[in-house]
Amino acid sequence: MSSSLPRTTTTVLRTLTVAAFVVILNETLLVNALPQLMESLQVDERAVQWLTTGFMLTLAVVIPTTGWLIRRLGIRPTFRLAMGLFLTGTLICLLSPTFVVLLLGRVVQASGTAIMMPLLMTTLLNLVPPHARGQVMGNVTLTIAVAPAMGPAVSGIILRWLSWHWLFGLVLPIALVVTIIGLRALRVADTPDLDGPRPQLDPVSVVLNAIGFGSLIYGLAEAGGEGSTALVPAPTALVVGALGLGLFVWRQLVLQRTGEPLLDLRTLRHVQFLAALLLTSVGFMALMGVMILLPLYLQQVRGFTVLESGLLLMPGGLVMGLMGPLVGRWFDRLGSRPLVVPGAFVLLLSLSAMALATLGAPSWVFLVCHIVASVGLALMFTPAFTGGLGALPHDLYPYGSAMIGTIQQVAAAAGTAASIAVLSLRQDALLGSGVGDLAALEGGVRWALALAVILSVVVVVISFFVRTRPEPAGEPADAVEQPHTPAPLG
Repeated sequence: MSSSLPRTTTTVLRTLTVAAFVVILNETLLVNALPQLMESLQVDERAVQWLTTGFMLTLAVVIPTTGWLIRRLGIRPTFRLAMGLFLTGTLICLLSPTFVVLLLGRVVQASGTAIMMPLLMTTLLNLVPPHARGQVMGNVTLTIAVAPAMGPAVSGIILRWLSWHWLFGLVLPIALVVTIIGLRALRVADTPDLDGPRPQLDPVSVVLNAIGFGSLIYGLAEAGGEGSTALVPAPTALVVGALGLGLFVWRQLVLQRTGEPLLDLRTLRHVQFLAALLLTSVGFMALMGVMILLPLYLQQVRGFTVLESGLLLMPGGLVMGLMGPLVGRWFDRLGSRPLVVPGAFVLLLSLSAMALATLGAPSWVFLVCHIVASVGLALMFTPAFTGGLGALPHDLYPYGSAMIGTIQQVAAAAGTAASIAVLSLRQDALLGSGVGDLAALEGGVRWALALAVILSVVVVVISFFVRTRPEPAGEPADAVEQPHTPAPLG
């Protein structure tokens, strides 16, 4: 953290960052364990990916409520709720005897994670002055990026000697200690609650949000499989999801005029925030697709052990995390665009090389490509987050954090589901033509990686719409209710 910040501010941010590290670690903790879980729980690729997709889907459904929660409860009670849910979910996962119970535990876990991330970002924006946000956000990025990178490696080490239940058994006491220390630190630090009246929760918005995002991601997850095995046909689920999201947006627009919206869409009036939202969302679609494809490919096609595939993925995440403070300082000096545009091109080149590497390149090529892709993501994400959220008025900080978290996680879930769908479709086609099992899986992975390349092309296009410096935040949202024309991009 920046040495110029007050001691209480540093204490609060460090406490929330450590807690965020623990909960985010679990987002990728099972990625490397999916093949073993398939065998242990007797489920296929499409079923087991719900342990990741379901986690991210829960994030998408719960995160929109965090703007209301933070303003309603304050920092310390919100922290207590987040960690309480996470501990409960981890305990369920530890004791789960079946796939269904394990999935339930992951959903409860994700509910706590969903609250923690916007809490950290909103608190940072409220306590850190604009001139120091790049450096502080860079330090936070280090922790947040290292956590998912450590997930596959940690799971690989644990699974080498212990059963998958210990993936949660070892996390549980650590999370408990973090919770106890965090509650004490937040009390001693005399943390300020957010200003303004405490809003009311709109139940209709909550229901529409769950129906819209839930149906959309369910439809995406089922799109690559056989419709006869799905509880609801994929096209039906996608239509219901689109209608639900449409009604959700309509409800928020109504509440912006007559009451308190669950997710304030006035954040989208700010060009810098909108560009950051699109950039990070599409980037996460590509990232999560690669994160779930590489362990399957390395273990089932290249013959890697669980530990070996986890270790191969770890350096990239560590590089991304270690670059966080450096990129934060660059952002404070240069702004967003000089970092985001090169980062987008680096991501495109690295994913293109990774897709070509499935044609028979040595295994070390995947390591290099993953590290280079992580460099590109580091150059994009910290400037996008900091510049986009910093462009919002003060009273929209909680909603901006919730908006970016929601859309980002839905995009990540969609990227995971779409990657598995493309893999399954291509794999089935190759199997039907008489190709062997391993060759069919390799062909499916290659097509799914090609999808990630297409998404990275979209990221490059969006990067040119990112401003170098945030637009002036201006007055609070309530003072700018009149329609306005966004400033030219530049």
